[in-house]
Amino acid sequence: MKDNKDILDQGPFFHGTKAALNIGEFLEPDYRSNFQNKKSNYIYFTATLEAAKWGAELALSDHKERIYIVEPTGEFENDPNLTDKRFPGNPTRSYRSRFPLKIVAELGSWERHTEEQINHMLSSLEELAKQGKNIIYD
Repeated sequence: MKDNKDILDQGPFFHGTKAALNIGEFLEPDYRSNFQNKKSNYIYFTATLEAAKWGAELALSDHKERIYIVEPTGEFENDPNLTDKRFPGNPTRSYRSRFPLKIVAELGSWERHTEEQINHMLSSLEELAKQGKNIIYD
């Protein structure tokens, strides 16, 4: 990672998705978001396995859920969609960057949330969409 005196978090960092990628490849901004059918200006990641699991489980795809261990290649910031709006203080340790993330490993196994938990989250997200509150500040 680029030298930065004000490093927000030392990691390790994770990215949950359903995209099949290889170690050494880069996750980059300006691709379709995992959660909305639009191009994203940032690449999002987290320093908690819990948040990465949600990323993989809720991604819009029928492909296999994956969690990659990633390294930021440049500066990053707190994810304002979570830290300012839902979880003050960033307890999910969620971040975003305009710089690529290098994939350094893939978690071979991890425990999914239960189907009941996933369905509850999907229902909650659907309710936010009905209320017009599913906005991602990108």
